[in-house]
Amino acid sequence: MSFHVLITDPLHEEGLVPLKNHPDIKLTIINQRRSSNLKELIRDVDALIVRSQTQVTRDVLEHATRLKIIGRAGVGVDNIDLDAATERGIIVVNAPNGNTNSAAEHTMALLMSLARKIPQAYQALKNMDWDRKNYVGVELRNKTLGVIGLGRIGAEVAYRAKGQRMEIIAYDPFLTQEKAEKLGVNFGTLDEVLALSDFITIHTPLLNETKHLINTKAFQKMKKGVQIINCARGGIIDEEALYQAIISKKVTGAALDVFENEPFHHHKLLELPEVIATPHLGASTIEAQEMVAIDVSQDIIRYLMGEQIKNPVNLPSLPIEILNKMKPYFHLGEKLGTTLIHLVEQPIEEITLSYEGELAELEVSPITRTIVKSVLQRHLGDHVNDVNALYLAEKRGITVHENKSSANKGFTNLLKVEIKTNRESKSVSGTHLPGLGPRIVRLDEYRIDVIPEGHIIFIHHNDQPGVIGKIGSLLADFQINIATMQVDRSNLGGDAIMVLKVDKRLHEQELARLKELDEIKEIQVIDL
Repeated sequence: MSFHVLITDPLHEEGLVPLKNHPDIKLTIINQRRSSNLKELIRDVDALIVRSQTQVTRDVLEHATRLKIIGRAGVGVDNIDLDAATERGIIVVNAPNGNTNSAAEHTMALLMSLARKIPQAYQALKNMDWDRKNYVGVELRNKTLGVIGLGRIGAEVAYRAKGQRMEIIAYDPFLTQEKAEKLGVNFGTLDEVLALSDFITIHTPLLNETKHLINTKAFQKMKKGVQIINCARGGIIDEEALYQAIISKKVTGAALDVFENEPFHHHKLLELPEVIATPHLGASTIEAQEMVAIDVSQDIIRYLMGEQIKNPVNLPSLPIEILNKMKPYFHLGEKLGTTLIHLVEQPIEEITLSYEGELAELEVSPITRTIVKSVLQRHLGDHVNDVNALYLAEKRGITVHENKSSANKGFTNLLKVEIKTNRESKSVSGTHLPGLGPRIVRLDEYRIDVIPEGHIIFIHHNDQPGVIGKIGSLLADFQINIATMQVDRSNLGGDAIMVLKVDKRLHEQELARLKELDEIKEIQVIDL
């Protein structure tokens, strides 16, 4: 059987070899500028390979009558409509590991260039200025490198920096003391990494929670004279805050491969002599381009030949009758996972999922993947999907358990998600009520009834008269309306919980005012 593979973006020549040499594959390569005709070209192809230029939209996919698989020669899949592909049963694969070494090496190149002021000295020499005293650098030996994000690339950077005899302190939401010891790095909180590091390198995805993670407050926590490197994503560093930190001499050097808005023709950070930069070259090596091309081509061949693929990004469609039965539980599970991960501060060690009542009769593994994905996405972003969630959890040392029981404890179905860290265990339970939708019915030992959507405030407080009134009055002062309220307590005069749904999100200053109340022990604000 012959398969037609279409490539619409430039691909490294080595990546074409597996496809060209396969007897059952017909290969068509077009110039990206012609991909405006993609709707016509895609009609009779079985596989499509793209990089970042080609936009694979829902409209395009509606014309793909034979398409079985899309390969993205790189990591990001922003140019591919994953929902539309999944709905049509089209597998999407990428090449997540191909640029790891390249990005780590580029980080080290910028680190060394920053420490020894190599670009500045070179430019001076080009200008016929033989100047040694203004370009005296520092040694890396015995300096502390703070690594924010210890995933694939961050771990590789830490390994290389240890070879320079640097001290490594790392922060990662999934890093525990035990994992840090195995990796030979020092375990730190984000604040500890900021405060103790001579150099800081960033290797996190860009999420709502990491946007401007390195801001004015973060710079204030750093050592005077710190130097910073970003080869991850533009937007993680607040560029205006960095500019001011350099002007004030708090930061004495910055090496940037990524920017919040790319490309650009002028950037005021580049006016500063303390800043060195490259135009997003982290993955721009011959080897990396070759590797991602080969990886994605081989996965295309595996899938077309009926073999197991290595780097899927989405899941094939479920039969419609099964999908319709499971769909409410996907939604419920995602809301429970998202809620619970916002209530846990320490690195996760275990996730336990308990399915009770009707749920226990279903094949729950797809629901499990959805819940684990929702837990991991808070810190890993869209890199986590239904296919790789369990794999990524395992790689981070997180154990996932499934329990089933026909007992329903008063509900037709009940889903419980429990997270254990090295310090605590927290759980949230929910159900789906026909005609009414999902509900959170228990948080730890407290019984509640909350629709998991909108702006929700969880308040742990002392059970004593007047607390509800004080909180209500403060919210009224903030012009924040309470839509619903749930209150439960462990015992008379003991611990209690209040769950509020409000019409708009609290600002940081408003949240700080609430925390000043003596009766309040803990507050979490979650948007669902």
